Amino acid sequence: MKDIFYGDFTQQEPISDDGIAAALAVLKHGRLHRYNETEGEVGETALLELEFAAQMGANYCLAVASGGYALSTALRAVGVKPGDKVLTNVFTLAPVPGAIASIGAIPIFVGVTEGLVIDLKDLASKLDKADVLLLSHMRGHIVDMVALMELTQAHGVKVIEDCAHTMGAKWDNVWSGRSGVIGCYSSQTYKHINSGEGGFLICDDEEIMARAIILSGSYMIYEKHRAGPPPETFKKLKLTTPNISGRMDNLRAAILRPQLRCLESQCEAWNERYRVVDSALAQVPGLTCVVRPHQEHFVASSYQFLLLDWSGDAIREILDATKSRGVELKWFGASDPVGFTSRYDSWAYAPSEPMPASDRVLHGIIDMRLPLTFSLNDCSTVARIIREEVSHAYRTIN
Repeated sequence: MKDIFYGDFTQQEPISDDGIAAALAVLKHGRLHRYNETEGEVGETALLELEFAAQMGANYCLAVASGGYALSTALRAVGVKPGDKVLTNVFTLAPVPGAIASIGAIPIFVGVTEGLVIDLKDLASKLDKADVLLLSHMRGHIVDMVALMELTQAHGVKVIEDCAHTMGAKWDNVWSGRSGVIGCYSSQTYKHINSGEGGFLICDDEEIMARAIILSGSYMIYEKHRAGPPPETFKKLKLTTPNISGRMDNLRAAILRPQLRCLESQCEAWNERYRVVDSALAQVPGLTCVVRPHQEHFVASSYQFLLLDWSGDAIREILDATKSRGVELKWFGASDPVGFTSRYDSWAYAPSEPMPASDRVLHGIIDMRLPLTFSLNDCSTVARIIREEVSHAYRTIN
């Protein structure tokens, strides 16, 4: 008799009692707006920024309304203007090229390897096309950051890191988000800390962070940013930088602060689940597991594998078979966008030349969330179902 899985791939853990108590305190005093502080008070958002900056070893931090807003603000803060070209990964989610397009800039896509990271050879061939790389650590896969930074610095290309899927991860003991000029993070429900929506920017450059704070809607209240640069930095920027309000509020910050304190243990819990699935799917005929370099200290809130060179019909049959047994997999190779699995050739606002080598990889990418509400036994069951259905399909084809 075949196993059936009854877990929910979108069910997150409940907010902790500490987070609920902190949120209730904010609701009771009613000062939800980040600048609404009583005399001598430091609001929850300002405290969260201080704590996240300290945890990441950054000089400055800004909390905002979403990860996508963090990306567009970072682009504006480093000087990207309408009509400018910005390099970015071909394998990413729509908010990344969307952030570029939202300010009138033009995405230039860079290829993906079978390791699901940006292709450094393709990047090297395109570094003369733009002054900024918006680097997406898509689904938690981190490229060789030492090699990437050597390439970009040699060409004077600024790097903004999209760390929506790598909060708490490292490359060679350097935090994800600390190699580029700015690191951007998300606290959307399916990320490593959960406030429904939310985001962060971290940076060591005074002027870039001052510009980002003004952009976020600080008016002339920037002195309340305890994790921001000194007030004099704002003087030459305050009248020439637009206000594009996207602040985080104290309610979301209150929910996030206790989660931030538990980030390390949560990351290890995700990786335990990843290892169970990865071990079970090793050596499955026709299925390619992603090799993780030893320098990559990843955080795995999701799992990806490749069905390289399978036909679309064969992949759809596997997706249908696993779904009938309770395991819902997402496919980045479909010709039409489904849910969050859109791809570069469906983003009509960002036209691109065909990328055949990347198309082969994208066609084979299968994606699955690994929520912490799954037990390790759940992960074993899910992996067993995938293994059985892929093996059956492979035997049928061959």
